[in-house]
Amino acid sequence: MTTLIPHWIDGARREGASGRTADVTDPATGEVSGQVALASTEEVDAAVAAAAAAFPGWRDTSLTKRSAVLFKFRELLNERKPELAAIITAEHGKVLDDALGEVSRGQEVAEFACGVPHLLKGGFTENASTGVDVHSVRQPLGPVAVISPFNFPAMVPMWFFPVAIATGNTVVLKPSEKDPTAALWMAELWKEAGLPDGVFNVVHGDKVAVDRLLEHPEIQSVSFVGSTPIARYVYETGTRHGKRVQALGGAKNHMLVLPDADLDLAADAAVNAGFGSAGERCMAISTLVAVGGVGDDLVARIAERAATLRTGDGRRGCDMGPLVTREHRDRVAGYVDAGEEAGAKVVVDGREVQPDGGEGGFWLGPTVLDHVSTDMSVYTDEIFGPVLVVLRVDTYEQGLELINSNEYGNGTAIFTNDGGAARRFQNEVEVGMVGINVPIPVPMAYYSFGGWKNSLFGDSHAHGTEGVHFFTRGKVITSRWLDPSHGGLNLGFPQNA
Repeated sequence: MTTLIPHWIDGARREGASGRTADVTDPATGEVSGQVALASTEEVDAAVAAAAAAFPGWRDTSLTKRSAVLFKFRELLNERKPELAAIITAEHGKVLDDALGEVSRGQEVAEFACGVPHLLKGGFTENASTGVDVHSVRQPLGPVAVISPFNFPAMVPMWFFPVAIATGNTVVLKPSEKDPTAALWMAELWKEAGLPDGVFNVVHGDKVAVDRLLEHPEIQSVSFVGSTPIARYVYETGTRHGKRVQALGGAKNHMLVLPDADLDLAADAAVNAGFGSAGERCMAISTLVAVGGVGDDLVARIAERAATLRTGDGRRGCDMGPLVTREHRDRVAGYVDAGEEAGAKVVVDGREVQPDGGEGGFWLGPTVLDHVSTDMSVYTDEIFGPVLVVLRVDTYEQGLELINSNEYGNGTAIFTNDGGAARRFQNEVEVGMVGINVPIPVPMAYYSFGGWKNSLFGDSHAHGTEGVHFFTRGKVITSRWLDPSHGGLNLGFPQNA
């Protein structure tokens, strides 16, 4: 018997009324585990109406009371994170340890949001003009939308909604229909933490729900994470309808390895960053650029390590789980086929993996393609799977040019023991997040997350100070309180004095 996964509107579960549903599968078995409701425009409208109705009260709730709810949510999440991790593993497929790590990284943003009152402080100038004071405040936008992807069903929504809620907004979350239960679980946790009904709502759905959120006149901003073509569509559609939009797109993250690097450290990092979560990370290292003569040695070390990884059911203590759907698994395998046909050397072949999991699971093991060129689809396209491609260059300058010529600018890393080379790289590389001997340079919550070029549409990155500014707008107030003894009329133009 499959589970029916409803919406969450105005503080309660709301059964789907559109008559449309989608299968939710267990990627390790291939079995259908649930049916998620796909919202109609009317159901999206109901969620937005709930958020709009709740906004005035939540906006005017004191920062002290808002922070208390945030702290309670954080404490409940910390106590029950194994529950949420198990849900993520069952619907996404990533191993339990990785799912726990995802929840912990999301929790960091909730902890950051607990201190948002400090970032909402305005400025004050006494006697800017004689008897005139000027001060600034930051105020919430209103109902906001968050549209999140399948690869991080807990962490990515938590990049946005704790900051949005802490700053006084109300939220409508549209999670991926592939793994929707985590969002519903978090909605129930918010209610237990004391969040008023209507402040946090969840509508499941497909393009119908997305388009309605992008067009709805009550929605003030949209936060999105997904592939670049969809991110561009979300940005263009949302801004055309007068909304603030931060749309984080795709990536092709390069790892530049210089000849002086510790090759064991670099090989460990390439395997960890390339195959964690089956490569379904926007910050995964998918491209390794070997400089000088280190390519053969480095690839051999990577291949040796990749061969030790155990692929299988994430609940069995395996190193890497399945891909999220059968269609996605076949798409990724197709890229491996295309790379081999184009002349790349398949050093480690994940198509031949013998998994520790169900026969119907969506399996593809760690895969390494060497001697890849920049015209091959395995290099040009974001594959979003456990496929690491290796390119060779002769010099640092050639490697830098290769990275800077790529259309994406999400994350990158350099491995070297030369401090001067690292400092030069961090200055010259045209990428938003840079790691030095760190393969996945995801910033802490009090910094902001986001890339450059076709990896970001919009001006604001996620969480951190930029997130606070995205979910608020500034207001400047100029005031004069007249002395009681003042009298008389003056029709002249006000002047500074």
